[in-house]
Amino acid sequence: MTSRLLLQDVSRETRERLDIYLDLLRKWTPHINLVSKSSLDDAWSRHFEDSAQLLGLSTIEDGTWLDMGSGGGFPGLVIAILLEEQAAKRRVVLMESDQRKCAFLRTVIRETAVNAEVITNRIEVAPPAKAVTISARALSNLSDLLEFTFRHGTEKTEALFPKGRTWQSELSDARSKWRFKHEVYHSNTDPEAVILRIEEIEHV
Repeated sequence: MTSRLLLQDVSRETRERLDIYLDLLRKWTPHINLVSKSSLDDAWSRHFEDSAQLLGLSTIEDGTWLDMGSGGGFPGLVIAILLEEQAAKRRVVLMESDQRKCAFLRTVIRETAVNAEVITNRIEVAPPAKAVTISARALSNLSDLLEFTFRHGTEKTEALFPKGRTWQSELSDARSKWRFKHEVYHSNTDPEAVILRIEEIEHV
């Protein structure tokens, strides 16, 4: 497993794409609830660095990366921009039900010219994506996320879920409904947060 990427180490082209994204985020957020307005001043750490660390925890190098409930694009759009630098054979799919947020996501994709697709649909009814990597940030409890992953993944899928201070109780609750393997990684951006890497998901 690779070390987690630090955004100060990226190329000039990638930094320019991230700056375009950040500028659009600041312009759109007053009109659409993409992220909390209070977090905009610290958006680089709160949203961009926080999202970037997921890429280094992925052990899969090809196939579809599905970001569920993308909202303002975290972590999915950040991942798509970083993968562009690596010339990776990966396609990022952003699934979001809010049409205004989808318009924002498509604007960022167009302005940054990255390889990503937006699907406007609800996760629980969208056709299975058969993704090999699935992420979601601040979307739902772990049990629900595993249900969504079971729908949109395969038997080889890895899931990467950032979780806050309640992660241990969520993990315990999920165990009553699901069997899975998991690893816990402490967040680089929040001392109370972790990233759960989960695979081999099965119903109990």
